[in-house]
Amino acid sequence: MTIQPSDGPKGPAGETRAAAKVGAGIFLSKIFGFVRERIFAHYFGSSGFADAWWAALRMPNVIRNLLGEGTLSASMIPVYAEFLAEGKEEEARRFAGAALGILTLLASGLTLVGFAIAPVLVRLFFPLWAPAIQDLTITLIRILFPMSGLFVISAWALGILNSHRKFFISFVAPVFWNLAMIAAMVGGSLYMGLGGPALVVALAWGALGGGALTLAVQLPFLVGHLGGMRISLGRGVDGVAEAVRNFLPVVAARGVVNLSGWIDLILAGRLVPGAVAVMGYAQTFSNLPIALFGTGVAAAELPEMSRMRGEAERVLASRVGRSLKRALYFLIPAALAYVTLGDVVVGALYQTGEFGSTQTLITWGVLAGYSLGIPASASSRVLSSAFYALRETKTPARIAYLRVAVSIAFGVALMIPADQLGFASLRLGAAGLALGSAIGAWLELGLLTRALNARIGPHGPGAGVVTRMMLAAALGALTGVTLQTLLPAAHPVVSALETLLPFGLVYLSVTALMGLSPARKS
Repeated sequence: MTIQPSDGPKGPAGETRAAAKVGAGIFLSKIFGFVRERIFAHYFGSSGFADAWWAALRMPNVIRNLLGEGTLSASMIPVYAEFLAEGKEEEARRFAGAALGILTLLASGLTLVGFAIAPVLVRLFFPLWAPAIQDLTITLIRILFPMSGLFVISAWALGILNSHRKFFISFVAPVFWNLAMIAAMVGGSLYMGLGGPALVVALAWGALGGGALTLAVQLPFLVGHLGGMRISLGRGVDGVAEAVRNFLPVVAARGVVNLSGWIDLILAGRLVPGAVAVMGYAQTFSNLPIALFGTGVAAAELPEMSRMRGEAERVLASRVGRSLKRALYFLIPAALAYVTLGDVVVGALYQTGEFGSTQTLITWGVLAGYSLGIPASASSRVLSSAFYALRETKTPARIAYLRVAVSIAFGVALMIPADQLGFASLRLGAAGLALGSAIGAWLELGLLTRALNARIGPHGPGAGVVTRMMLAAALGALTGVTLQTLLPAAHPVVSALETLLPFGLVYLSVTALMGLSPARKS
């Protein structure tokens, strides 16, 4: 099937439909992810077993971060989408096969290396942990490294499907990953009588199986587009050289970002027990709006913006502006809700079993720190996609280096005084790391905005639009906090319904009166 540019979504309504499909897939995946996290919190709370799980889940992600969705979006989708737009179906299939071969080789090599050096990494990163927790973390890492390799291949499938404007299936596929882990925990506990370290190991095996399922559910949708594809290492294949040129600076930037994540993990591992787990719980919430309205919008827009590369700069600037407006419409209230009502949000999901009110308050503090950077982090995803569509990957990469350096510097400086505050045995040191991340995110957005202005001219939604969104969100937050203060204490889920629903209704009503519908042309 040849895809012509006219087949794609046109205008704000079409763009919104594409972003909605991405958002719907991510939303369903995240809902099941929250169910998984609630079950995990019930069994493990902020124990040493929880620390081991979050550390093990984070460390193999070096493969996923280096070679996964964001990297492939920068390098593969623009080339593949342009082949499709020009009707070069055979070249597109050859390019896709070469990309798959190269990625499989790289992912396999990194998986083997990670498996071998897992003991060194754990004892280097977490020397203060008890030997039993260190050994458990090593076991978990060795199970999860192959899972990350599977996710790299899933990211390749996502890139192909997105280029063919099939957005929903690739973003909803991780539902099966979450279902596999839910089944492992519930089945392991209720039917096999597992607990403690044995249950965490069962969870890791469930995650590995879920990674295989995530890839498998996408394969039938690829068959119609890649019939006759041959896997190769790219020798003599058109587009591979350009994709590699684009790939290398993004991999380098991802490497620096991954190093930043590892440094945060090392620093949190030197705080009181439970700090790594609390940071992981907070990141689950903070990543939700970024994934839905930053990554989601960027993923929907990248293939279309890539097809527009030869059009007038003002056309691309207009599309970027509409994308930012659509993303900020949801990001601003989400960030403010986390800051003002984060205890309600965290309590509704996590406060059960081993996760008590103290863990709720500490997680809220860390979440508030991350939330201050949510609009910037997600908006940067959209701007980076514009650079990728222009086949310019070096500028976002250079800015990413600076963001990481600033985030680490401020995180270390803020972590120490923040760790003096807290409740019972838990402290807020991880909140300092979160604040450092937020500062770095705003720096990145500012630099990306300035650099993109130089390429395509002004492209933002406008200060007036953003100010009105902030005002509407503030009115919603005021409503929610007032109700939280006046209403009697209730179960965390009830409290969430009593405060978050009015917050959302006020925001939607006020923005409607202001004419700020995300589908409306700016």
